[in-house]
Amino acid sequence: MPASTMDEPVPVTQSIESLYPDADIPAQQKRWQNLIVHFEEKYHKKPAFVARSPGRVNLIGEHVDYSLYEVLPMAIAADVLIAVAVPDEKEDSAGDDAVMSMLNANPWKHRASECTVPPQGLADIDATQHEWTNYFKAGFNGAVGLLRKGNPMFSPRNLQILVDGNVPAGGGLSSSAAFVCASALAVLRANGKEPVKKKELVELAIVSERAVGVNSGGMDQSASVFSVKGNALSVSFSPILNAEAIPIPELEPSITFMIAQSFVTSDKHVTAPRCYNLRVVECTLAAEMMARTLALELQDDSAPLGRSLRGLQHAYYSRGKSIDNPSVSPRESSTPYKTQIETMLSLVSNVLDKEDGYTRGEIASALSMSIPALEAKYMTKFPVDATRFMLGKRARHVFSEALRVIAFKELLQDPASNTDQLPRLGALMNETQESCRKVYECSCPEIEQLCIIARSAGGYGSRLTGAGWGGCTVHLVPKNKVDDVRNAWIEEYYRAREPEISEAKLREAIVVSQPGQGSVM
Repeated sequence: MPASTMDEPVPVTQSIESLYPDADIPAQQKRWQNLIVHFEEKYHKKPAFVARSPGRVNLIGEHVDYSLYEVLPMAIAADVLIAVAVPDEKEDSAGDDAVMSMLNANPWKHRASECTVPPQGLADIDATQHEWTNYFKAGFNGAVGLLRKGNPMFSPRNLQILVDGNVPAGGGLSSSAAFVCASALAVLRANGKEPVKKKELVELAIVSERAVGVNSGGMDQSASVFSVKGNALSVSFSPILNAEAIPIPELEPSITFMIAQSFVTSDKHVTAPRCYNLRVVECTLAAEMMARTLALELQDDSAPLGRSLRGLQHAYYSRGKSIDNPSVSPRESSTPYKTQIETMLSLVSNVLDKEDGYTRGEIASALSMSIPALEAKYMTKFPVDATRFMLGKRARHVFSEALRVIAFKELLQDPASNTDQLPRLGALMNETQESCRKVYECSCPEIEQLCIIARSAGGYGSRLTGAGWGGCTVHLVPKNKVDDVRNAWIEEYYRAREPEISEAKLREAIVVSQPGQGSVM
């Protein structure tokens, strides 16, 4: 996907047939119709439009996006829909406070809410409270910020919205990113921005989601917006955000991706201090510690805390800059990218050699700063709960996973590998799972069980997807083994845990996925 495509507007469609697999169309038509009817019942008018952004499953590249390394996700059919009413002049007076009326299609779980925003203000977000409306407010604030870049005196309009989402929360399929992307898209369109460029939407959504308390890296938002039906999406973040559609090759048996829900909920917005955010801090500190030991000077970058392992790689290969092009050194331009990462991986064991991790005091001393200064710089914006920081293990995972992403992408793009493509792709996914379990320590027993069952039933590759510590798994399965894997999960995992599990819950638990379409209006 060249830059010109990234800068294309979010598509506007009058039909949902292009958004979902053929088998899902009847159910989705009913869902969309119910959304419109519910909206009319609540607001006594039809919505002006519906903004849609999907969840995603990450095929490979786990926990490397916030270190600014490439990832390979794809959008899924599950999505967030936001129906929006644009008020007429009698309902909307310029200069007055904007009133947002926020309703959810599941009012028994997500109560209605209203928010008032001053003409030159933003919506208040309390990240300590896990409220569903925080995600809409985050998208709202990001959209308003973008609109004020073009008009510093911009005042947002009143909004009436109804939200319907079917991306499982805490399931590792990026329900929060889908919600924030759909929200920002809805607010931009409601306030007169047409067209909405994909890249602008992604960039503001990446920053916006951090307002709800998570050090988001950017993969989730990119997959939700940029994805093209039938393709995986290669997303890179350095030196700038870039996305490229990667066609899934036609093989015999055909490539099929299955998603299995563990039903272990690990909402990263709740468990962040000891899980997701802690890993972001550990990767950032690993980069800082390695830079200090190697006498390198890190530059600020787009990582959540301003420094990254990708930035470390750039600093290592930028010593001795070219006079003609100060941004790229001769070493960096002449050394193959894969070789650069392999070199960084080889340095980790020598530089970050404490296998039992580092205390705050040890890190502060190595970085020539006090413990309070360390905590203020790295652990205040997004607090963490840890006494020891496993810097070496986290860096090893990031660099090795970055190499697996390169290998996976090369296989997808190499027709000559067709004869053994499925087992080789699967082996890379299995290596990722092993690293997530042993090195990054973000798996759990239930995830492991689902992976073992799938491989035993004929799957080639199995791994967690998303933040981890529960949630969903993704599996590379030849089409002729899909039923075997599904039946094995049902008997050995789902019914073993819940003997009376309903057919409806099983349909929710197991999804045969095709690469889906990104955001639309």
